[in-house]
Amino acid sequence: MPVVTSRLSKDQQTKLLSLLGHVRLHLLYKASVHGFTAAAFHGYCDKQGPTVIAAYNAAGFVFGAYTSKDYTQSGQAVIDEEAFLYSISAGENKPLRVAGIAGQSAFTDVVTGPNFGALVFLLNDGPALQSNPGTGFHFQAANMHGNNLVLTEFEVYRVEGLGDFLEKPWRNIQWTAERKQQLMKVIQNYQPEIKTVHQARVLLVGPIGAGKSSFFNSVNSAFRGNMTSQAITGTAGTSVTTQFRTYTIKAGKGGETIPLIFCDTMGLEENNAGLDTDDLVNIFKGNIKDRYQFSTCGPLMDDAPGFKKNVTLNDKIHCIAYVVDACKVSLLSKNMLDKFAVIRKKANQLGIPQIVLMTKVDEACPLVAGDLKNVYRSVFIQGKARQLSESLGIPLSFVLPVKNYSEELDLEQDIDILLLTAITQMLNYADSFFENQVTDGRSDQMELYRSNDHSRPVLSEHSNTEVV
Repeated sequence: MPVVTSRLSKDQQTKLLSLLGHVRLHLLYKASVHGFTAAAFHGYCDKQGPTVIAAYNAAGFVFGAYTSKDYTQSGQAVIDEEAFLYSISAGENKPLRVAGIAGQSAFTDVVTGPNFGALVFLLNDGPALQSNPGTGFHFQAANMHGNNLVLTEFEVYRVEGLGDFLEKPWRNIQWTAERKQQLMKVIQNYQPEIKTVHQARVLLVGPIGAGKSSFFNSVNSAFRGNMTSQAITGTAGTSVTTQFRTYTIKAGKGGETIPLIFCDTMGLEENNAGLDTDDLVNIFKGNIKDRYQFSTCGPLMDDAPGFKKNVTLNDKIHCIAYVVDACKVSLLSKNMLDKFAVIRKKANQLGIPQIVLMTKVDEACPLVAGDLKNVYRSVFIQGKARQLSESLGIPLSFVLPVKNYSEELDLEQDIDILLLTAITQMLNYADSFFENQVTDGRSDQMELYRSNDHSRPVLSEHSNTEVV
């Protein structure tokens, strides 16, 4: 008997799984092996639970239908609100997903090939398809199958759910008081690689309402030992932050300043509103002063009063943290993603490292809301992190889930550990920026850099730390 293997490429399978969630696919039926007949289809696929069809044609499309219901040859019209049609084509980055028309059946459970109304497979017991857009599902035929109704292969997979929890965390975190103190010590004793730089400058960038200012307030609270609200926060249709602000953090009330400066900006908005990307470049280069009032008329010009011409490495941005709401990862518009792409390109040209803070993970996932320690065991949160990584073009290891303080009145250890873990990564990436600064190789230039034997606390090799 020939070996039955899936025809789905790795990319096609990844795209199909993105529509189905945390599942695995078990191949039940392959028409080129078992036969392009309704009898063969029902023999292998009846009463198998949720299934998904993968039909192939010579135009390069992989398309089909998902249903959560059984095939039983009952002859009845089956209502299935979870059913959908889909299409994957080489020319598109994302798969097409078509939900059913409200009030209409998903498919007719007939003795012939699978009949989803708009798509009827194995027509007349052969490698053929009937296409009827508007019957149960609305779509453009060219987008679904390229108007090619001849099948080169036809497969059916059982969709097996894997649950809401991963078998093991996708990152290892120690949720202990000792770990929190260790992280705080590392941050407080941080020294930039270059002697003339005393604090790392991290810029927070993101859409309005993502939690940029709240992130600073949360970190500030963790170090102060009580809730703070130094940066203005709130909810509005436009950015609450209208100035460029730089914030320092003190360890305890009246304590020493930690070697980190947060820079906050206006939020990114749709269309041409919000922060101007040219103003961002000025911030990257250190040309904008603290408390500069952003203008909706255009970016700050180099001859304007607020423009800082004489800058040093201390004034420049050493790391960028993009802040994105986990609840809105799937809702990022093309325009917003294009803005991120422009910002990333400009930051890359200046050699500035970039990470992503995925906020509001507790609001996005009930399992995390119940226990923040589930953040790296949640299938949903991992999926959102992967989606955000792909959408922004940033490696998954650079995406850090965090929770800001929002409704709490007292500090919580688990929240602090996620926040502090994110800070340590920012400092690591700021070091990468310093290490990449160009010198001309002269011995006096090397005096700019700290010696390798200066005292810098490091995380224990034996601790179960997150490495990204």
